[in-house]
Amino acid sequence: MASNMGNLSQSLWILLLVLGQLTIANGTPKFNYKDALAKSILFFQGQRSGKLPSDQGIAWRSNSGLRDGSLAGVDLTGGYYDAGDNVKFNFPMAFSTTMLSWGVLEFGGNMGPHLNATRAAIRWATNYLYKCATATPGKLYVGVGDPNADHQCWERPEDMDTPRTVYSVSPANPGSDVAAETAAALASAALVFRSSDRRYSALLLTAAKKVMQFAIEHRGAYSDSLGSTVCPFYCSYSGYKDELLWGAAWLYRATKQAYYSNLLNSLGASDATDIFSWDNKFAGGRVLLSREAVLAKDKNFEPFKQAAEDFICRILPHTASTSTQYTRGGLMFKLSANNLQYVTSITFLLTTYSKYMKISQHTFTCGSVVVTPTTLRRLAKRQVDYILGDNPLKMSYMVGFGENYPKRIHHRASSLPTVASHPQAIKCGEGFDPYYHTSNPNPNLLIGAIVGGPNQNDAYTDDRTDYSHSEPATYINAAIVGPLASFASY
Repeated sequence: MASNMGNLSQSLWILLLVLGQLTIANGTPKFNYKDALAKSILFFQGQRSGKLPSDQGIAWRSNSGLRDGSLAGVDLTGGYYDAGDNVKFNFPMAFSTTMLSWGVLEFGGNMGPHLNATRAAIRWATNYLYKCATATPGKLYVGVGDPNADHQCWERPEDMDTPRTVYSVSPANPGSDVAAETAAALASAALVFRSSDRRYSALLLTAAKKVMQFAIEHRGAYSDSLGSTVCPFYCSYSGYKDELLWGAAWLYRATKQAYYSNLLNSLGASDATDIFSWDNKFAGGRVLLSREAVLAKDKNFEPFKQAAEDFICRILPHTASTSTQYTRGGLMFKLSANNLQYVTSITFLLTTYSKYMKISQHTFTCGSVVVTPTTLRRLAKRQVDYILGDNPLKMSYMVGFGENYPKRIHHRASSLPTVASHPQAIKCGEGFDPYYHTSNPNPNLLIGAIVGGPNQNDAYTDDRTDYSHSEPATYINAAIVGPLASFASY
């Protein structure tokens, strides 16, 4: 973001971000999607692990995890903390990276001055994921930090005194799901950097192919290999077939090699779904592959297009096949815990498929309901607007956007005093009182963070102890970047 700051001081730039997001036209709220886009990308700087650069925009964060990987004799510094904790879980991190990259590939032309910041957010992840994929032959590192120990603590990432255990998968202990998702992240990012940094792009794509081959040849769920170190945090509940489809879809888009299209055909398009998330990638893979059928008119991908449209029919309200609930306020509601992660991910698919439909002048039907590009775009916009404040509580669920937003998010670094203001270490159990249990607002503003969101009754309690609703996560934000860019229209 530093390249967009001009002569503004960092503090003034942050202030402008906080104040500049809502305008009123004819008495009707009209959201500043450009400002929301800027904030949604800035959030990732607050999740950074490793040595922070001089242009760090979230200034209250400091260096952390500088010895990550040392227990395994490798350098695994960098990457992102997934949510409000201090663990690096590669499975959701790789998904977040893939979604950021997909957002650039589809809507980068609308990102204006924020395109470089989005690329920087992607590179921060891929620099780490590349090391995980190449540090040790025959092994893929998939996480750093003991999650069970970490979740017993409330401490800043800068103070971590819990074990920075290194986790990996291998032929003897496979993880097709996390490997294929890592391949998807590296391949999609290779496409992002293909025109701006060809050498880096080539490195990422080579690593993606190797990791994908590992996923194919040594099949198994990483949850079975790693057990309680990833469950119940990020179990692969949907299995690994969806990641194989997802990874192969991205490798096909990056290479156009028949090997990957043959793999896709062998996996098929028969698994019906009405969800899209860090765990279940079927719908995302099908929308991605439908691009070949809708835009390139390749009939070999017609089954994936049909499956994508079946998914959309399950999402749209008022269709015979819908299986999606909506709150009275109009929010898509999938699951009670961290519901906005599903909203943002599905909204991305609606926005993207609407784009494909508009370009090709394509429509389809859900029973008797005719679906047009406008149908999908309106629903996507409704979800984005709900998140930004057009809801019964008139609350923005993005921190720092609007006047009314969550102040007590479930996030260790945000809720604890900065290293500058409190240089003494806050050890494992010392952060719970007074910082975790206090009713005071968090002292540090994690600008752009989108929390888990309201319940099925459009109700939200601003309570950091209620992590299922008040915790932000990289995969919530990563999925909304594309739609925000689409509506920003630079």
